Amino acid sequence: MDYVIGVDIGTQSTKALLVDQHGAIVAQHASSYQPDTPKPLWAEQWPAVWLKAVVECIAACVRKAKEAGVAAKSIKAVCVSSLYGGSGIPVDSDMRPLYPCLIWMDRRATDQVEWVRKNIDLERLYALTGNGVDSYYGYTKMLWLRDHEPEIWAHTRYFLPPNAYVIYMLSGEVAVDHSSAGNIGGIYDIAKRDWSDEALDMLAIPATMMPERLVESSDVVGGLLSQWTEQLGLEAGTAIVAGGVDAAVATFAAGVTRAGQHVAMIGTSMCWGYINQTVDARHGLISMPHVFNGHCDIYVFGGAITAGASVTWYREQFCHAETEAARAMPNGDPHRLLEESASQIPAGSDGVMFLPYLMGERSPVWDAKASGAFVGLSLYHTRAHLYRAVLEGVSFALKHNIEAGRKGAQSLDDKLIVVGGAAHSDLWMQIIADITGYPVYTIEQDVEAAMGAALLAGVGVGLVSREEAQNGWVTLIERAEPNAQRMALYEQRFGVYTDLYPALKPVMHRLQTS
Repeated sequence: MDYVIGVDIGTQSTKALLVDQHGAIVAQHASSYQPDTPKPLWAEQWPAVWLKAVVECIAACVRKAKEAGVAAKSIKAVCVSSLYGGSGIPVDSDMRPLYPCLIWMDRRATDQVEWVRKNIDLERLYALTGNGVDSYYGYTKMLWLRDHEPEIWAHTRYFLPPNAYVIYMLSGEVAVDHSSAGNIGGIYDIAKRDWSDEALDMLAIPATMMPERLVESSDVVGGLLSQWTEQLGLEAGTAIVAGGVDAAVATFAAGVTRAGQHVAMIGTSMCWGYINQTVDARHGLISMPHVFNGHCDIYVFGGAITAGASVTWYREQFCHAETEAARAMPNGDPHRLLEESASQIPAGSDGVMFLPYLMGERSPVWDAKASGAFVGLSLYHTRAHLYRAVLEGVSFALKHNIEAGRKGAQSLDDKLIVVGGAAHSDLWMQIIADITGYPVYTIEQDVEAAMGAALLAGVGVGLVSREEAQNGWVTLIERAEPNAQRMALYEQRFGVYTDLYPALKPVMHRLQTS
């Protein structure tokens, strides 16, 4: 039997799993960390944190597999997917990191966004790249580095996405997969599947800073360097496969490979996306080549910056009693207690609504100065009301993106697949079904992007045919059916949700500048 390893570098943890050529999990491991947030709306990470976590996770999987009788020579490939790395990691000519990676969550490039809007032909940029203008995108973060860190800019040889940097460290080869390149935004030609010299010239970003080698997500970039064999327990030359952006890789893990299928990945952030062959940036969503059949298929997605992060924030700031109580319980999870209380609250949280804009907001709002809000509070409301309102608020943000996505989708299937940490919550899955109107399905195996990376590894070394890969390795299970009565209530409340941001926007912006 042959085996592969899938790795997913996330915002708050890295996960790896070792599977056989049929997708059966033999071993898995996770390593946690936190991004650095040195200033409000800043979020960055030194790549050494990611590399250390990847090495720990791979080594642990190999060690556990060896105990189960798996020989190193039968592990044929490692594939690395990663969070969207925003600017990427600026490295010098010796491939040494010069500055932290400004990750997707970082919103510091507001002045650069305004510069682009005033000085660049936006319609041409939209047409070339299929993407818009916002501080979410990597190219605006690159412009921030150019403007604020000229010494770093002067010595930058390449900007490398997180997975590309880790792959370079493992294999000595420099390559960027098309999904990661496309997700940078304004410098990638979505039609030509290549860097856009025209866009780079417009933005005054040297084309030489973009790695020349662009690869498919299932391509073998190189072989494992011998210096890693002892630490990882793998043989030198083990194939290292390109991988891609985690949202697309998780979507692939769920078996999404054809137009119309759509998936919500709800972890720290929320990404909802579907497969299409065309894109229109004016609909306010993000696009990049898909990690499977990326030469023709485009992964179009949008999402909230703080989804699970909103839930974590609320728990940490306001739910100390539940946290303490959970420590005495077998599973130790305060969310179980919070969910029990929130499930007793009626749909609509008795009039409380939450805007989950705790780090500005991405699509379709695209406002770095947007801020979070509870609206409709009274003395009657409890922590349980507010907890349910947080779950509902993120679910409304999901529906907001789905409604934007309908404008450009060829079709959308009549079921919604949800992956990520939110899938552990029965209450949240029901809320999502009731708000979106879709039956909700989740992955039975609970492995998401790491499994997608493993499947790409299998395709890359020929252990899995492209026909087999189309259906994935996972099993979907139905979790929630929409309830007609709650759907009607939520439809009315969704109108309130979409009215709140325009109404509050002037106040949000005044608070940001006062």
